[in-house]
Amino acid sequence: MAEEPRPQQSGPPPRREGAPAGGPRKGKRQYFRKKKLQEDVEKVGTRGQVVDVAPGYARNFLLPRKLAIPASAGNLKRLEKIRGALAKRTANEKESALKLAELLAAVRVTLTRKAGENDQLFGSVTSADISEALAAQGYHVDKRRLELAEPIKLIGEYQVTAKLHHEVAAAIKVIVQREG
Repeated sequence: MAEEPRPQQSGPPPRREGAPAGGPRKGKRQYFRKKKLQEDVEKVGTRGQVVDVAPGYARNFLLPRKLAIPASAGNLKRLEKIRGALAKRTANEKESALKLAELLAAVRVTLTRKAGENDQLFGSVTSADISEALAAQGYHVDKRRLELAEPIKLIGEYQVTAKLHHEVAAAIKVIVQREG
């Protein structure tokens, strides 16, 4: 009994069971997962928005900090029920941010630092220094809310923006003086 010759196959070999459909992985693939944001996340989205993020970003940053939850059908239904409370909370936050912005418009922060001959500071003034000075005056603004392109390294007057809410920003006048 002679065996029949097998016909020549053209194309890729048959796929193994459980193997990825695209064949062997040649490069990293990006798998995005939908997440519903519980807080505003800069450069990602605002509260209540469903966004696509990389799984590592979700697993290592958003989920541990409770900034987002998986956008499953059950979670979306549950969030629809509490949407009214979220809207009320957002309105209260915006209202308090507007009040704080009005107060901060009149605030002047004066910092004294050692400086060299050309008004160059020994060190610099950072958002943490400004936040501490505001706290000493009774205004609590998180240092991450203060927008400084780079630390202040010269004596002078500066306008620093405080992003209090995604719709509300306040300008703070910062004066850096020479010590002594």
